Parts: sequence; C-alpha cells; structure tokens
Amino acid sequence: MTLKGQIQDDMKTAMKAGDKDRLKVVRLILAAITQVEVDERTELDNAAILGVLNKMVKQRRDSVSQFRDGGRDDLADIETAEIGVIEDYLPEQMSDDELDAMISKAISETGAESIRDMGRVMGAVKTKAEGRADMAAVGAKVKSILDQN
Repeated sequence: MTLKGQIQDDMKTAMKAGDKDRLKVVRLILAAITQVEVDERTELDNAAILGVLNKMVKQRRDSVSQFRDGGRDDLADIETAEIGVIEDYLPEQMSDDELDAMISKAISETGAESIRDMGRVMGAVKTKAEGRADMAAVGAKVKSILDQN
C-alpha cells in the first residue's frame, strides 16, 4: 500500500473512531499532498510525500518556537500534538550515534577538509538521511565538525 493510501485509510479510521484531533491533522496532510499534486499536475510517490510531511513538521516546529517565545503555550501544545501525528507517517528517526557515523563517513568519502566542502558532505548525507533526520540539525553538526578542521 502506498503512503497516501495508508493516510486515507487512517482518515477513515479516525472518522469511525470519532478522533477529531487526529482526523483534523490527517485531513491537513491529505490537503497538503493534494495541493502539491494539483500544482505539479502529477501524482506524488512515497518519496515526494515524505518531503511534504517533512516540510509540514518543519513548519510546525518553527511555529512551536514562535508560540513559546510569544507566551502562547496553548497554541504550541496544539502544534506539538500535530507534529506527533505527522511523524507517525515518517520513517524512524536516526539516533545521534548513527547520524554522527554517517557524517564522519561522508566527510572521509568526499575528502572534506574545511567549511568550503560542506555542500559535498551535505549532498552525501542528504541522500542517505532524507526523512530520517532533521537536515537543519545535520547541517549544524557538519558545520561544527568542519569548523574544527
């Protein structure tokens, strides 16, 4: 079953169970997928859907930090709950140890020596870690490692 099919089935399940909070988020996910499909006039595959989901999580994380800074913890809690539902459809996140090992391997494979080589390292890591790691955090780790060199 495709990821989109699974999401549609989960929408039906949430409707039958009366889980309004989950249903709202699943509908948002399907709306975002449909919007991209309409805009690009194509049907998204699982990899593209994961990209949409990652974008949604990133937007919500940004919102959470802004709401917390503005003293609106009630709204931040709603966004955090939405992140939890969206992450149910993403692959399991990599541990810090796995990520560090992947970054070290990418640095040695690309021969990176300074911050100028960050693009090559990020390209190598991105193909392997896409959807399984927050790429902004990966970028910060790569930068700190290359700054030390």
